[in-house]
Amino acid sequence: MVDLATILAGFADVFTLSTILYVLLDVVIGQFVGAIPGIGPVMAMAIAIPFSFVMSPLSAIGLLIGINKGGLVGGAIPAILMNTPGTPDAAATALDGYPLSKKGKPLKSMKMALYSSVTGDVFADILLITVAAPLAIIALQMGPVEVLSLMICAFAVIAGLIGNSVTKGIISALLGLLFATVGSDPQHFTPRFIFQWFELFEGLPLAPVAIGMLAISEILNKLAKHSGTAQAVISIPKEQAAEDKCISFKEYWSCRFTNIRGAFIGVLIGIVPGVGSTAAAFLSYSLTKRRSKEPESFGKGNLHGIAASESANSAVTGASMIPLFTLGIPGSVNAALIISALMIQGFEPGPLLFENQGQLVYGIFGTMLLANIINLCVGQFGLRLWSRIVMAPESFIYSSSLLLCVIGIGLTTGGLFGVVIMLIFAVLGYFMTALGYSSIIFIIAFFLGPRFEMSLGQTLVLLDGNPANFLEYPVGIFFLALTLVSAWWLVKKPTNKTPLNSTTK
Repeated sequence: MVDLATILAGFADVFTLSTILYVLLDVVIGQFVGAIPGIGPVMAMAIAIPFSFVMSPLSAIGLLIGINKGGLVGGAIPAILMNTPGTPDAAATALDGYPLSKKGKPLKSMKMALYSSVTGDVFADILLITVAAPLAIIALQMGPVEVLSLMICAFAVIAGLIGNSVTKGIISALLGLLFATVGSDPQHFTPRFIFQWFELFEGLPLAPVAIGMLAISEILNKLAKHSGTAQAVISIPKEQAAEDKCISFKEYWSCRFTNIRGAFIGVLIGIVPGVGSTAAAFLSYSLTKRRSKEPESFGKGNLHGIAASESANSAVTGASMIPLFTLGIPGSVNAALIISALMIQGFEPGPLLFENQGQLVYGIFGTMLLANIINLCVGQFGLRLWSRIVMAPESFIYSSSLLLCVIGIGLTTGGLFGVVIMLIFAVLGYFMTALGYSSIIFIIAFFLGPRFEMSLGQTLVLLDGNPANFLEYPVGIFFLALTLVSAWWLVKKPTNKTPLNSTTK
């Protein structure tokens, strides 16, 4: 589909001074926000989207990729030092990282997390570059019936795997689809639910909705739970033996199978839309502990526990981009934010990107590999600095984030209309989260809504009102059967499992 000259041109675009500086700055920002409990890369990516409007397409996507990859490394720092993960992905890292830190080896623990995170990330990115184009060729052969069946299957899996209630997951998805109908009908361009607000004729803008639901609602949630107590001061011993401050090659090599297993688990889970890196981290940790000859050492500062968690949750980042580039379906909320940045730049996510914008796609792939190298270098020299960031006052962090959101959306939408939409959905997101409904499912369904409606209309035309005509589409039948099997399994799964999104205390 993409010739070699296009691929090489895409990778060459990465090695410009502006792109390298952008990725460097973004990785630094990502590690910074990841090191602050309660902020995280998702909120930073949501805040950064409006500012990507004035950038080139490659720099805009590189902005979000750098923040995302840096945030995964930064999130492990407070988990190791304070037993308070900076991101949900790092909750499993705290199980062994914090005990090792209490033994006077915080730098050793953080460097193991850094090396394993980069290892898993590189593995997933190489797989993405290898398989994305062939899968896109297959995806282009899918018609409206197959696409509709696939989206129904994706909704079922996402609704069941995110959150503790399948019913609430389905309600969140339906609510997202409902709000996606605001604006003109994609087939007949008839206005719906605009209530004389002609700004809504083209639908609710994705950026204000996403930032309101993810960033502002999270800020409101943190402020509501804020106790007013100051963070404890973090101290790293000044006098340490050399072996307690670094990871030797022998120690890293002893974890090679743990890192490879974690990367495989992260890739497999990342391909499935909506499962998330937190689930991958805990699954990898559990399997590593089960296969260990010394399972009793886990939870007491075992390096393999840190490696298992970090390699898995970082591998999800690259793997979640596979359904984005091949099917146009975001594999995670981070991928959904990257999709919104692509749309701001005027590109339609999906397999046609390889045909129409092959150079940009491989430029993005090159940016991901570059971000991994920079992530390793910045983390190598910045761990001591980021460990101090956890002491930043929450009042300063949240007020600054709120101000950046308002300014960014105001500039993007050209006025207060987008800011009002953002605040409305911030309140909606706050109450949804408080009541146990997933805002992540809402955002994914909201993004896929127009495409879902278009595919549904085309499918009804192709079937000509006769359900028996569906038998002519075996791939569609396969996806619907997979939907029924997934729904049955998810409904039957135990509800009293330990939540994967819980924070270790």
